[in-house]
Amino acid sequence: MIIKKFDNEEEWLVARNGKITGTRLKDIIVLRGTNEKKAFYELIAERLAINRPDGEDKMTRGHILEPEAVELCEKEIKKTFNKDLVIWQREDNESIAMSPDAFTEDLKEAIEVKCLNSADHIKAVILGVYPEDYEYQIYQYFIVNDKLKTLHFVMYDPSLSVHQYIRFEIKRKDIQEKIDQLLEYEQKKLREINEIITKLSF
Repeated sequence: MIIKKFDNEEEWLVARNGKITGTRLKDIIVLRGTNEKKAFYELIAERLAINRPDGEDKMTRGHILEPEAVELCEKEIKKTFNKDLVIWQREDNESIAMSPDAFTEDLKEAIEVKCLNSADHIKAVILGVYPEDYEYQIYQYFIVNDKLKTLHFVMYDPSLSVHQYIRFEIKRKDIQEKIDQLLEYEQKKLREINEIITKLSF
């Protein structure tokens, strides 16, 4: 056994990065199923990390890094996107809406950017799929904008030494049935909400 001594807690914390410690073991062991737990990807991310400001707020991080991510996407696919701060609303129901991160002038393509924690980013890189938590946000792009043909789901994490940028391309033609189902569901729920509001207003 090797014993390493540290002069301060900061050095001690850094030395623990990327290691399975006693407090972390339970977060690594998979008892049921075959999917790795998040801590598995955290260990990988810690070993690949360059640096990241301590205590960085997720929303702040996203706003700061979003322009860089959009620019990387523009360079990769060789297209220019509008970055205006806007809200899209359906013409037939303005309560069905969303805010795109960037979009082409013809509205046929858009970009959604996610600057997540390094573990979730690395997981997406390794598995080759975007996080399922954002599935409905992706659908909403197509539900709101009938002209949209392609969504570029971009993930960006410059705190990693490799694979800082990854892009997933989602096509309307591949998910049209789900889009139709969700639009119908949203319209139904909004009708129910309106009925309740009408009743409560009298």
